[in-house]
Parts: sequence; structure tokens; C-alpha cells
Amino acid sequence: MDVYEAIRKRRSVRAYRPDAIDRKILLRVLDAARLAPSANNRQEWRFVVVTDHDRRQRMMQAANNQGFLGEAPVVIACCAKTDERLMRCGQLAYSIDVAIAIDHMTLAATAEGLGTCWVGSFYEDKVKEVLGIPNDVRVVQLLTMGYPADSPRPKSRLSLDETVCWEAWKL
Repeated sequence: MDVYEAIRKRRSVRAYRPDAIDRKILLRVLDAARLAPSANNRQEWRFVVVTDHDRRQRMMQAANNQGFLGEAPVVIACCAKTDERLMRCGQLAYSIDVAIAIDHMTLAATAEGLGTCWVGSFYEDKVKEVLGIPNDVRVVQLLTMGYPADSPRPKSRLSLDETVCWEAWKL
């Protein structure tokens, strides 16, 4: 699958089959995150891969009891070991860098026939407690992963005319 096909096929999956993900496939997806660009090449991202059923259930509770977290065979806590450096543009580097790495994983997972879902609705302190993550590490997002139980329909997207300006802001 080429990158454009993966971009077109990627969906937020919230229903998973119970099938385990082969470790070689999971490692390829994680390696896609490792290869992502980062500000000043700091590579602040860190990932905690959770496959244990009981721990995934505890993760689900830390994420507002969203059932699909307990159902997905893999939940990844996408973290940053960071000094909270601001880029010159005023944005925190770590949150953007982790987001880029997550997006690499979602596209690689799609190419492998897997589904994913970004999860931002969670209590960071509770996730840290469940996973033993130190206080100086930020949990940026959670990512569920597994074989989709169904085929989510594509969501509508704004047109290029509604989202792109040429040369100056004209929206």
C-alpha cells in the first residue's frame, strides 16, 4: 500500500477483533514512529505498549471508561520525556513531535491492515499510575490498535478551497 492509499483508508476505529497483533508487525509500526522527524532531532517521544488484558482494563478506566480501550488488543501510551522547550514560534516542541510520531504509526498500521484511534480523553495522572510513568514524563495521547471489527465510514472533509489559501490569508 502506498502512502496516499494509507492516508485515504485510515479511519478512527473503535471496535476491534480480539486477535493479537503479530510482534513483527507491531515492531514495524513502532519503528515508523521512531523514524518521524522532531524539532532539533530531540526525539523526545517514548511509548508504553500495553497488551495485558487487566492493564488495558485499568487504562480504560483512566480514559473515562471508553470501552474500546479495553477491547483493543494494544493500547499505546504516547509520551514525551521533555524539558518542555518552546520552539521559536511559541509552540511546545514535544506535543507536536509526539503527534507526528503517532501519525506515522497510524499510517503504518493502516498499511498493515490494522485500525487505530487517537485518544485524548484520559486522566494523565491515572494513566501514569497504571503504567508507572514518572512525574517528569508527559502522557500526550493514547493510541488504540488492532484489527477492525467493522469498517468505519469515512467522515466528511472540508474541500481544499475551504482550507487552503495561496500567498495570503483569504478564507
